[in-house]
Amino acid sequence: MADDQVNKERRKFLTGVTTGVGVAGAAVAVVPFVSSMSPSARAKAAGAPVQIDISNLEAGRLLKVEWRGKPVWIVKRTPEMLETLKEVEQLADPESQDEQQPQYAQNSYRSINPEILVLVGLCTHLGCSPLDRFEPGGLDADWPGGFFCPCHGSKFDLAGRVYKGVPAPTNLEVPPHRFLTDSQIEIGVGQDEEGVA
Repeated sequence: MADDQVNKERRKFLTGVTTGVGVAGAAVAVVPFVSSMSPSARAKAAGAPVQIDISNLEAGRLLKVEWRGKPVWIVKRTPEMLETLKEVEQLADPESQDEQQPQYAQNSYRSINPEILVLVGLCTHLGCSPLDRFEPGGLDADWPGGFFCPCHGSKFDLAGRVYKGVPAPTNLEVPPHRFLTDSQIEIGVGQDEEGVA
């Protein structure tokens, strides 16, 4: 073959193969980069809704679960516990006007079902985990029952409402949740404003 004679078919073939290999190499290099931007399976699981069976939860007891790395409390309140909510007077935000709960839990019980309370178990002062002190008189003679943070003395009633004059600035948070059945709660997914799934 002479120097001035060019095989155009071979040139097209080599150009096509080189371009194909370059595109494939670029795709192979981009895939790990793009996949690194997606959340990991662990991160997805941490933010996923959690379903909790409360069929064995006894009246007057607290069940602790975890959602998004936070402790969540589910309390089955007795009629006596619910009655104390009417008697508490020294509350900073008795009507729960601040936004620590979804709209469907903005009531005096701070819950969809008055018997079942769902709260994030972190004090709104510095994020400590308060203790459950449900028995009346457990802290002092006037104590009707509720939650007490021993770190700095913040007190909350049995609806998670903060008392006046304590370091915690707001009520305990009510996470988004819904009832799947009478004994099954899903935390992390809310309900409409009437509390119907």
